[in-house]
Amino acid sequence: MRTKFIVCLFCLIPLLSQAATLDGSQLGFWWALPFAGLLLSIALLPLWVPQFWHHHFGKVAFAWSAAFLLPCALLFGAGSAVAAMTHAFAAEFLPFIILVTALFVVAGGICVRGNLHGTPALNTGLLALGTLLASVMGTTGASMLMIRPLIRANDNRKHAVHIIVFFIFLVANAGGSLTPLGDPPLFLGFLQGVDFFWTMKNIFPETLFLCGALLLIFYALDLHYFHNREEELPPELDRTPDSPVWLEGKVNFILLAAIVGLVLMSGLWKSGIAFTLAGVVIDLQSLVRDVLLLAVIGLSLWVTPAAARAGNDFSWGPIAEVAKLFAAIFVTIAPVIAILKAGEAGAFSAVLRAVTDSHGQPINSMYFWASGLLSSFLDNAPTYLVFFNTAGADPAALMTSMAATLAAISCGSVFMGANSYIGNAPNMMVKAIAEERGIRMPSFFGYIAWSFGILVPLFILMTFIFFR
Repeated sequence: MRTKFIVCLFCLIPLLSQAATLDGSQLGFWWALPFAGLLLSIALLPLWVPQFWHHHFGKVAFAWSAAFLLPCALLFGAGSAVAAMTHAFAAEFLPFIILVTALFVVAGGICVRGNLHGTPALNTGLLALGTLLASVMGTTGASMLMIRPLIRANDNRKHAVHIIVFFIFLVANAGGSLTPLGDPPLFLGFLQGVDFFWTMKNIFPETLFLCGALLLIFYALDLHYFHNREEELPPELDRTPDSPVWLEGKVNFILLAAIVGLVLMSGLWKSGIAFTLAGVVIDLQSLVRDVLLLAVIGLSLWVTPAAARAGNDFSWGPIAEVAKLFAAIFVTIAPVIAILKAGEAGAFSAVLRAVTDSHGQPINSMYFWASGLLSSFLDNAPTYLVFFNTAGADPAALMTSMAATLAAISCGSVFMGANSYIGNAPNMMVKAIAEERGIRMPSFFGYIAWSFGILVPLFILMTFIFFR
């Protein structure tokens, strides 16, 4: 039924290509309820009813999408509903999911074999390496590549929870802040027109401060545990004795370089050629990027040894969940963005006033904390889009005269995704893998106690240093 509904809507595209876009000044706040309901479902249902969510998250996502599209079609005409959905899919969802899938497939084909001894110096080095890799292969890719070797290196120690917690802080979140490849919010910014190297040039000091501080704190904490004489298990109980480390599926590093090159190409090459689909303008360079990324996915699946993917417990489940949920996110966020673009004439004028001073200038500290707090408990990618549009949605202005504001939004969205398990997709994946390997991870609120005690003081300090 869902498939037939979507197919019928797409069949109407040629007839409705001139449909009017949504006028945010004419929309009440209730048009944001499907988007809010979807995000709350993503945040709460996996905790409250995990079995139901595991089997029916696609149906939940579809229901919230229909909660926006059907009233939109009834009140504004089918053309407006189809135009909103087409823009969501063609301009945002498809480029997003193709890149995420490419990184997921390629990273999932690189398997680290062997085992090292988990000393404080080695653990800090592995966390630093994963943090660097996160901006190249994405927080999800780096997390899936590094988490199992890190767990194996420390499976002879009694205290390992802090290692996984800091891994989530660094590799699954903060490390992805320097390029659009690193974290979904930044790639959405790239799709909106933010230059590929903008984040590296403009939030490197913030990233260096946070990651450096976390690595120092981790080393001190791990050293404390390591010096406990009863910390390590007897050698005969070590399930994975030390052995040389080697990589399987190394060809995927070439494909990873190809992904980086294709994304760079789409940002640097201005072909001047574009196509229009139902009012959505698609540049030739973006089309070439996405087609070649699909080729990279196919090539990785073809050339990667099956043993490498088996060693990583590779499955399509995580990416299928991301695809279904983000398809719904991009559809239901359409009226929210339209309202925000209406500014003072829109229903969310109070949000605009909360992050703007009496002279009409943005309050960067408010942007940092507002985007960060929402990213802590909702998904950080749509949160970034919300505040990107709140700040005016003009990439040229946001990269220049409002660079400090865009930096605050970027840092809040990426960094504070680490404040809870549900702030960023890799967080829950890392938690699940650790628990499968016998590590008793903190509860939802137990993890928040870790983030509140370690991350929040650093964020407060960052506010005074970078976002005054």
